[in-house]
Amino acid sequence: MRLMSPLARVLGLGSAMEGVTHWWWQRVTAIALIPLGVWFVYSILTLLSANHDAAAAWLRSPVQTALFILFSGAMSWHAFLGLQVVIEDYVHAEWLKFTLLIGIKLVLILLFTVTVLITLRIFLNA
Repeated sequence: MRLMSPLARVLGLGSAMEGVTHWWWQRVTAIALIPLGVWFVYSILTLLSANHDAAAAWLRSPVQTALFILFSGAMSWHAFLGLQVVIEDYVHAEWLKFTLLIGIKLVLILLFTVTVLITLRIFLNA
């Protein structure tokens, strides 16, 4: 029994087979953000009274640098996946949907890149 009409089959309308992958990545990033988020909040709370030199020294630790880059990457990817779902569900003009998705992806890539470069600059003490 076929659930698609003949016209839908010809036009290729139907599942893009991307929903499960998207769903899994959203769950994986959410699970990764739990320990990373706890680490980040704890780190920020311990650094509240620290001066700039102490905070920079903390970030020069290889473990702290790696965790901060992982946190930034997981947060960026999770944010994009969540915003993508909202835009695809609630924005109906195709040109606006496309523009918003590209714009958000570019902004998040830019923010992540800047975050990584600044973190590595502090880590390398340049």
